[in-house]
Amino acid sequence: MAGVAFYATSLAILACIYGIIVTGLNVQWGFAGILNFGVAAFVAIGAYTYGLVTLGPPPAGSNESYILGLQAPFLIGLLAAAVAGGVTSWLLGAVALRRVRSDYLAITTLAFSQIVWVIAGNETWLVNGWDGLAGIPRPFNEVLELSYGTYDLFFLALCLVVLAAVTAMAEVMLRAPFGRILRGVREDALIVASFGRNATSLRLRAFVTGSVMASIGGALLAAYVGAFNPSAFLAGETFVVWTALLIGGPGNTLGALLGAIVVPVVLTEGTRFLPHVTTNSQFIEALRYFTIGVVLILVLRFRPQGLLPERPRTHERAPWSSRWRGGARNERSGGNPPHA
Repeated sequence: MAGVAFYATSLAILACIYGIIVTGLNVQWGFAGILNFGVAAFVAIGAYTYGLVTLGPPPAGSNESYILGLQAPFLIGLLAAAVAGGVTSWLLGAVALRRVRSDYLAITTLAFSQIVWVIAGNETWLVNGWDGLAGIPRPFNEVLELSYGTYDLFFLALCLVVLAAVTAMAEVMLRAPFGRILRGVREDALIVASFGRNATSLRLRAFVTGSVMASIGGALLAAYVGAFNPSAFLAGETFVVWTALLIGGPGNTLGALLGAIVVPVVLTEGTRFLPHVTTNSQFIEALRYFTIGVVLILVLRFRPQGLLPERPRTHERAPWSSRWRGGARNERSGGNPPHA
């Protein structure tokens, strides 16, 4: 019974962490229409930064090699992860968002993720290469001195607090005028620009905000697992995060949270209980992604807006997207543009 409770707690922690990451992607894609296929890179930046800041120096005589080793407390490590994700995304977005759009932006962010993966794996002096960081300290573990199972409940509470703060921030953004303008940029950046708004600057703010959230999620992931290496942010991780958002419902904060439960927890962990027709571990991994892909196709076919669609706002007659894709096209040809 204790084992079941421990497993359920670990799944709840995983759902919270993915909820933070998917919410960050929702700010980028669901709110602003930014195709970020490099979300796993910002998760890795947050995880590595947290590890480098909270770990002590490499033990003498060991084969480990990494920079910093500041042995800082949890809150400093979490703040450093958020700053690292924000600065990196600002540098990338300041160039990419001005130069490329749509599919080319997706290729740029995907290439950036691959660059981060190659550097992390090959530059041993930086983050210990392909072996990665190990022994990353858990938050407040030495201070509280809790038992293993009790500490997991504490860590779950900590993740819930961070998740609540992130989702509250996303909801405030969505309900504020800034959120309405972002949705305008998502649908037609030229019209937003015609009102004197800098669409590139707006998209950059959304891109940085979402990347900071993803980096915070990466820091919590590294803190919980206690280790992180390049195998933790392969292309499959980006696929899982995107699938979670598309299934849950882009543009809806609750939809992002639902997707974080359905995909990384229900579908990914649920495949572990399928009958094993072979002992080949690669087959089990492929079956997991196959199951997620089938569910994604079914959702896109029968409910393309996601399980929890973007909600209409009280000041609008209909969802922004439906107005633009449907009858609102007539407004482009001569009518008044929608309120931004």
